[in-house]
Amino acid sequence: MSLVLRSFLISLSLGLCITTVTPAQEYTSAADRLSWYQKHVEMKEASEYKDLKWQFLGPTNVSGRVTDIAATTPRGKTYSIYAATASGGVWKTDNEGTTWKPVFEHGISTSIGDVTISPSNQDIVWIGLGEANIFRSSMAGAGVYKSIDAGKTWQHMGLTFAHTIPRIIVHPTNPDVVYVADSGHEWTDNPERGLYKTVDGGKTWERVFYVDEKTGVIDLAMDPQNPDTIYAATWQRIRKRWNDPRNDPDYAGSGIHKSTDGGKTWHPINEGLPEAKFRGRIGIDLCATQPNVLYTFIDNYDIAEKQPDGDATDSYGRPRSKVIKGAQVYRSDDCGESWRMVSDSNDYMRGLSSTYGWVFGQTRVDPNDPETVYVMGLALNVSNDGGKTFRRLGGMHGDHHALWINPDDSNYLINGNDGGINLSYDGGKNWRLFTDQIPVVQFFNVMYDMDSPFHVYGSIQDHGSMRGEVAIRMNQDGTRQMRPVEWERAPGGEGSSHAIDPDDPSIVYSAGFYGQISRSELESNARGKQLLPKPDPQDPPVRGQWIAPFILSPHNPRVLYHGMNFLYRSMNRGDDMRKISPDLTNNLVDQIGDIPYQTISSISESPFQFGMIYVGTDDGNVHVTYDSGANWKEIENGIRPNRWISQIEASRHTDGTVYMSQNGKRNDDMTPYLWKSTDFGESWQSIVANIPSGPINVIREDPKNKNVLYVGTDLGVYVSNNGGIQWQVLANQLPTTFVSDLVIHPREDIMVISTHGRGMWAMDVRSIQDPNYKPTPPEQPEPRGRFRRGGR
Repeated sequence: MSLVLRSFLISLSLGLCITTVTPAQEYTSAADRLSWYQKHVEMKEASEYKDLKWQFLGPTNVSGRVTDIAATTPRGKTYSIYAATASGGVWKTDNEGTTWKPVFEHGISTSIGDVTISPSNQDIVWIGLGEANIFRSSMAGAGVYKSIDAGKTWQHMGLTFAHTIPRIIVHPTNPDVVYVADSGHEWTDNPERGLYKTVDGGKTWERVFYVDEKTGVIDLAMDPQNPDTIYAATWQRIRKRWNDPRNDPDYAGSGIHKSTDGGKTWHPINEGLPEAKFRGRIGIDLCATQPNVLYTFIDNYDIAEKQPDGDATDSYGRPRSKVIKGAQVYRSDDCGESWRMVSDSNDYMRGLSSTYGWVFGQTRVDPNDPETVYVMGLALNVSNDGGKTFRRLGGMHGDHHALWINPDDSNYLINGNDGGINLSYDGGKNWRLFTDQIPVVQFFNVMYDMDSPFHVYGSIQDHGSMRGEVAIRMNQDGTRQMRPVEWERAPGGEGSSHAIDPDDPSIVYSAGFYGQISRSELESNARGKQLLPKPDPQDPPVRGQWIAPFILSPHNPRVLYHGMNFLYRSMNRGDDMRKISPDLTNNLVDQIGDIPYQTISSISESPFQFGMIYVGTDDGNVHVTYDSGANWKEIENGIRPNRWISQIEASRHTDGTVYMSQNGKRNDDMTPYLWKSTDFGESWQSIVANIPSGPINVIREDPKNKNVLYVGTDLGVYVSNNGGIQWQVLANQLPTTFVSDLVIHPREDIMVISTHGRGMWAMDVRSIQDPNYKPTPPEQPEPRGRFRRGGR
């Protein structure tokens, strides 16, 4: 029995807090998620393809979002650092960053919200699953893991219902006393939110603080000189499919609470803070050497008196809402009993978190100087005058989420942001970057070209679009080898889908940022041509998904289909585009917000008939047209209502056969939904079979074998060699990771997957396509004649 399976059986036997879903709840129960992951692990070990290996493609020159940092002390005598990542597990260095390795890459989730070292026994390390920044692509966590051997092995310690864990605090002298903050599900209200405590090292848990099902604990601070004194910041929030987290008029749950008896009793400490209805995300910290001094960083939703002039749209082209006061810093000198605002309320502070303060909210106080405080937003900001003025620390990537300050040397800083982890020895004047050592790259998608060697394209969270060459080398035994490489910039933004002209690989189409689409020529330095026509001023604005889907017709690569809430078609490479559908979404007025929703999410044209087009939407609708959009028909018989259509794919082998996956992530529903129709979508049959867990992000049909199907989920990749009757796991060398997309190169028989947390990976699928396939060793060159020794 594997160590992972054994730890799960232990978790189940401990009687931990595992909730069961009620009929009124949509979200998946903790018990189901534990059970489904256990089945996934069993399938990995039993897979008939367990010897078939994945190969990492890179990028080797990009990293990704680091959500928390922990370091052993004292520095100079110990050199270990742990980096928690948003969706790439936990990485560790034991040599001050010279080399890094993943130490947690397999679990119910590899999204990490927090990593904490026990102060009294530094071999004990805790991680909380589920980043609390709740990006649109965040993965749900599932409780906590503990290591007692400095990260060599891990055991799941329960609290599986917790989807986001922003903070774990361990008692300074008793490693068995641990507090875990649960900030709640991302998409649904849930009654398990709150603060949990164990006094026996995680064997049992007690919830010691609770507000309501809409409000969780987003941050914690403990007085190191009196560890029974604990501060808990709460945040009332939910993400809707059509709105980012925001404050509704009746919100009153966000605030700060204090306990002086180890969590037995609590009282609010909000005197001097903004009104509860204006409090957004809250970060809190104290000065370790003067713990009466606390700072809190609040995202204030009160409307700013001064509104910006100029453009009425934001950086993504959406209508701009009124600007809120945003980032504000408050200070207390009496252990939180009263607060005063110390920061200015000016353009600098309003721009500190921009329009998405719910992503940030972290503050750190210098442990040795109560006048020095850091706040994290688009930049890492520091104040040396008690929060009155701030300045940016440069030399790093943007979007900051983590900071560790050496308690013995305040100039020693470790920072985490969307570009990775950075280390400074001089208070932030200079930084060591580890971009090429922690490849936790968050890809949204993948597409290939037909160049030789071919390239793969993808868009990356906060890094734009890139492409990498897939150079294939033949080994002596006939197997093929691909290696990780540095990637280069490509057309498109951080949220873009791509298509490359199959006849001319220098022509690249990219769509992103809520439906903007362009055509670029790689050989030219000219900006790509924008293709989406401007809407008539009399019409309501069109809506496009963050990564709007589009395809080139399999019948003619000059024909382009592009999905908003309408389907557009161009017959001339996008130069002229027109609507060929009505609004294919539900178009409910109360679900139109500041995030485009009720949009097309997947498009597929039948390879057998030009103009037979299948379209799925993010609100669960499916339509087909047989006549290039003249008439449309709903085809939803048998599928799960109101679930995102993550992929629809018309078969290239059998006319009338179409495959479809649905994704319940935005309902906190991890059920796998996978469908097949053999009658042009008139009826659908489930082909989930033995796939234990979703969400399912993508399904693809093999280009050469009609019985072979591939599926990508939040746990990895599955393959069926019998049309979906049974599935096998493809996991050798692959971390447990969110597989966002996959493609099979039709010429090279290479499958490439994009992961949202561990970059791109490739697999030679010839042995899957043909069970009788055997690698053929390359021909050896003819031996040359022998060299004869001796004179003339």
